[in-house]
Amino acid sequence: MEPSPAPGELGAMLQAARDFASYPGLHSDDTVRQFLERFPLPKLLGALQSEADVPGMVETVTECLDKVFSSRYGASLLPSYGAFIQTGLLTDLKDIRKLACKAVLHLLDKAEDGAAAVETVVQHNLYPVLIKCLTEGDEEISSIILDAVKRLAEIPKGAEIIFPPDGQGSVQLGKVASQSSSLARIRILSLIAKLFTVSSYTATAIRDSNLLSIFEDEIKDRRDMLKTLSALEVLYELVEHPHSIVFLLKTNLLQLIIDVINDSSADSVIRSRAALISGRLLSSADAFTAIDQSCVTNLLAAIDKILKAEENQNTDEIESALETLGLIGTTTQGAHFLLTSSNVARHVVEASFDRQGRGRQLAALHAFGSIGGVDRQEDQMKLDGQAEEHLKRLVYTTAANSSKLSPSALLLSILQQDPDTRIAGYRVISGLVVREWCLREVCLNSEIIKLVTDPTMETTKLGMEARYNCCVAINKSLSSSHLLHEKSLSELIGKLSDAVRRGPYLTERKRVEARPVVVPAERF
Repeated sequence: MEPSPAPGELGAMLQAARDFASYPGLHSDDTVRQFLERFPLPKLLGALQSEADVPGMVETVTECLDKVFSSRYGASLLPSYGAFIQTGLLTDLKDIRKLACKAVLHLLDKAEDGAAAVETVVQHNLYPVLIKCLTEGDEEISSIILDAVKRLAEIPKGAEIIFPPDGQGSVQLGKVASQSSSLARIRILSLIAKLFTVSSYTATAIRDSNLLSIFEDEIKDRRDMLKTLSALEVLYELVEHPHSIVFLLKTNLLQLIIDVINDSSADSVIRSRAALISGRLLSSADAFTAIDQSCVTNLLAAIDKILKAEENQNTDEIESALETLGLIGTTTQGAHFLLTSSNVARHVVEASFDRQGRGRQLAALHAFGSIGGVDRQEDQMKLDGQAEEHLKRLVYTTAANSSKLSPSALLLSILQQDPDTRIAGYRVISGLVVREWCLREVCLNSEIIKLVTDPTMETTKLGMEARYNCCVAINKSLSSSHLLHEKSLSELIGKLSDAVRRGPYLTERKRVEARPVVVPAERF
């Protein structure tokens, strides 16, 4: 037990601790060292263990110590106080437990010698206590623990505490999850998601420990909407990471996600999140070599069902379905599959030019740009012959069935709408214009060229850049096309060249010279 300060010095120490804690930024190492020379760490810790009944004392001292441990100098002292950290993690006093949690984070985050920091964790058996705090603490404490355990996993020896090479660790996350409340299981899932992103070692360990099955169990049981949605939210964050595609597609998760999308009794929020997860899973070229094509076909059928349902008035669900198709269409393989193995891509093209719902139209336009190749490398923008033919037919059929009659008139109508819709329209044109048929439609419509080359058209940085990128795409496609030599397009070609040369932000402004003003004497 640390020595408590004498009653006479307690008041002075608390005032100094209050002043130290109230400093708005981080203290320098020198400042921390000078403070601890006046009030040694054992006495500060002793104040927390004293029985003195001083209002606000625990809160003041814990805030002060957090400032101390936030410095590199203060963190370097923590290996000598592992016993205090362990006791703090086990206490029922929230302020002290929170300080102990943050002390572990500072210890791992600021230690110059990672191995020594890990040794402190091992010596005082802190990892099992951290997991206990994660499952039983409040939201604030569990959030700190998530960061601390992730930091532990980022240190090679620390990762072995969580996932021992022999698989016989003192804490089995799967076992903890099976014995915990639904809230604690979601926190375990959040921890798994964070650990998954650390390295291929931790991702492999998670797979080998069968921890991904916890996601499956939570998603299968859809009786508790909030629990299912929470699990899907964590999974949604997880599928953003590069490691996820390789591992997750080798589980039953995608099939379970499809089941959720097909479940008409499930809440639309749950189905929407499930759809976006599937889109993220299939937004990688590797995905189409890792799974059976029938699984993708089943997914597209589920998405098609959402978009075809005339009674579906849920705009969020429709927008999520369209966004999902855009994610799938990001890669060449995905775009090819959308256009040749299913009729689902027609929803994207038709909704892109349908002004019935703004959010729906924006989602469709964004997806259309992705399918058209705007997000792909230049040499991968165009698809094979069959897919390209389907794409062209979709656009011309949609135009023929509209009041505009031609693709160029449809594209022009997009550029004549509000700024957000125009930005999405620039994306679509930038992707489609690598195709000769679209390039001709654009170049033979002088109004389109007038709008995309107008430097005053957009007022936001995003809008200016989107318009400029569209100019560059048209100009580049034109430079390698036989249309370049058509005399009727010479003025247009000049406009595009000037617009590209100006850049995205510059506008031509006539310089106004200063002029002397002559004022008659009678005025005075």
